[in-house]
Amino acid sequence: MNKVRDLRSALELLETMPNQLIDTDVEVDPMAELSGVYRHIGAGGTVQRPTKEGPAMIFNNVKGHPDARVLIGLLASRKRVAALLGTEPEDLGKLLYRSADNPIAPVLTDKKPLCQEVVHKSTDKDFDLYKLVPAPTNTPDDAGPYITLGMCYATHPETGLSDVTIHRLCIQSKDELSIFFTPGARHIGAMAEKAEELGQKLPISISIGVDPAIEIGSCFEPPTTPMGYDELAVAGALRGEAVELCNCLTVNERAIANAEYVIEGEVVPNVRVKEDQNSHTGYAMPEFPGYTGPSSDQCWMIKVTAVTHRKNPIMQTCIGPSEEHVSMAGIPTEASIYGMVEKAMPGRLQNVYCSSAGGGKYMAVLQFKKSVASDEGRQRQAALLAFSAFSELKNIFIVDDDVDCFDMNDVLWAMNTRFQGDVDIITIPGVRCHPLDPSNDPSYSPSIRDHGIACKTIFDCTVPFDQKERFKRARFMEVDPEHWLKK
Repeated sequence: MNKVRDLRSALELLETMPNQLIDTDVEVDPMAELSGVYRHIGAGGTVQRPTKEGPAMIFNNVKGHPDARVLIGLLASRKRVAALLGTEPEDLGKLLYRSADNPIAPVLTDKKPLCQEVVHKSTDKDFDLYKLVPAPTNTPDDAGPYITLGMCYATHPETGLSDVTIHRLCIQSKDELSIFFTPGARHIGAMAEKAEELGQKLPISISIGVDPAIEIGSCFEPPTTPMGYDELAVAGALRGEAVELCNCLTVNERAIANAEYVIEGEVVPNVRVKEDQNSHTGYAMPEFPGYTGPSSDQCWMIKVTAVTHRKNPIMQTCIGPSEEHVSMAGIPTEASIYGMVEKAMPGRLQNVYCSSAGGGKYMAVLQFKKSVASDEGRQRQAALLAFSAFSELKNIFIVDDDVDCFDMNDVLWAMNTRFQGDVDIITIPGVRCHPLDPSNDPSYSPSIRDHGIACKTIFDCTVPFDQKERFKRARFMEVDPEHWLKK
């Protein structure tokens, strides 16, 4: 059984793996400098899309935060995520699919939670989020310091069902955070809207620095996890053991008991804030497609009531255009697509990869096996199933089972030798997609009626079943190369 149960045990595992974790004692400024350093060391010189894989990095000496450390890039490698979850990189999507089908619900701990070793309440005279939480400001253009890996946990005011999701959180004052809800996309946004209808505040906890199973599991979306499905149950299945929750100290909500930090507060009804009200840059933060997103003037506001944390806490952060986002967004989507197609046509879909170039959201590669003549055409049905469920998908490549769907060179080889544009491109114009893709805009194409709409495209790079004999790849003798290598 995998022994990773919190952030610190995850780091202990990485320390046993060569070149997967580095740290520095050199002082770093969380204002733009920290992400600038990680750009070169962890992201291979760029945090534009697509990025390169590199080690996770811990900053032990963070300016203005003498007792804290900052970790970035923990999940910025598929190989690293697989090791942390106790599986192989190519099996991650299938592991998550099985976990979603066999959930283990979270439990309330009866022990003193680690996340409450140190307590700061907003009624304390010196309470100040800027000083308590070493949240980085990722670029000089950002609206402010962002909490990018906060597990937001809340409960629906009518149904009593709870949910965990990750949202864009910006520190706005000593006791206020802005939270951005993508319209119609996340469950906690719907909870806040219902609480506002009822004239109520929505209690919320934000757990930062948790074990990787929770971070990956929290990124599932409908229809795999419908309203009221607690994604912490997926994390429980991934770890083979229930996630422990604890009661918050100042609001009627629960938090993740082994988190490094917990921010407690309430989403305030009928208040909207301008995200860059302090910086006035017009920008929010770098988003996963590789562009700095515009600031929103429709963010909701969280009034913070407390910050609790472990002794010598580790602030965990990520940046949008990185392999970390690909892992968190892409692997749950792979699991959901695989599960949906497997139920519709068992045995045909061999694997799914939501590639780095698409940030884990815009692009998927489907590895499909045609065993009989009647399988012809089903590969396109599988792509349509994926599009129907995941609005953020823009492009789907379909390849045969002899093509490595995780190797984009192999995928593009299939495109160049098994694809003709006039017969193998299927376009579906006018479909809702993702607002952060700047090409999804009426100014780009007259076919687009509203910002966030796209022409979705299927690239069918599979061999027609009746021509399979013509497309057999070269077969080489199987040998053990060690015999010919110097000892």
